[in-house]
Amino acid sequence: MKTTKIILLGYMGCGKTAVGEVLKNQLQTEFWDLDRYIERKLDTTIASIFQQKGELFFRAEERKALEELLQIETPLILSLGGGTPCYYDTMDFLKSFSHLKTFYLQTEVQTLSLRLAEAKSSRPLISHLENIEQIQEFVGKHLFERNPFYLQAEFKINTDRKSVETVAQEIQSQLT
Repeated sequence: MKTTKIILLGYMGCGKTAVGEVLKNQLQTEFWDLDRYIERKLDTTIASIFQQKGELFFRAEERKALEELLQIETPLILSLGGGTPCYYDTMDFLKSFSHLKTFYLQTEVQTLSLRLAEAKSSRPLISHLENIEQIQEFVGKHLFERNPFYLQAEFKINTDRKSVETVAQEIQSQLT
C-alpha cells in the first residue's frame, strides 16, 4: 500500500466501520474507528457523552482524538464519525497531510434510513425519532447539510446495493 493513511467518511450508517474492518484484513493494516477510540479514551459511550456533556463537548473531544490518531507514524485506516468532517476545519486539516487519502462512502437516503432504523437506540442523533418516515426526513435534511463537507473527499464511492467487500475493493483500486 503506497498511501500511509486511508480516511473513511460519510453519513452514519453508510458502512465506514464495516468497510474499515474488511480493508484492515485485506491490507494487513491497523484500523481505528474514531467513535470507538473516543469511547475507550473517555470510558463511556458516545450516547452517554451526548446526553451528559452535550454535542459541543463531544465535538471538541472528537477533534482531539482525530489529531492524536493522525500522529500515529504507521499506516492506518480511520473511520470518522458521521459529523466529524463538518466541524472545525476538519476537511482542510485532513487535506494538509501528505500520504493521506479521503473516501466518501456515498449512500442514498432510503438505504441509510433503513439501516439506521434498525440501530436507532444506539444513535443519539436519531434515537428520539418515532418511525421510518421521520428518520428519512431527518437523514435527508442532515445529509443535505453535510454533503458539502463530504464531497470535499478525494474519492467518492457509491455504496448502494454493493457488498462491503465490493466497496473495499473499489477503495483498494484507488490506492495504486
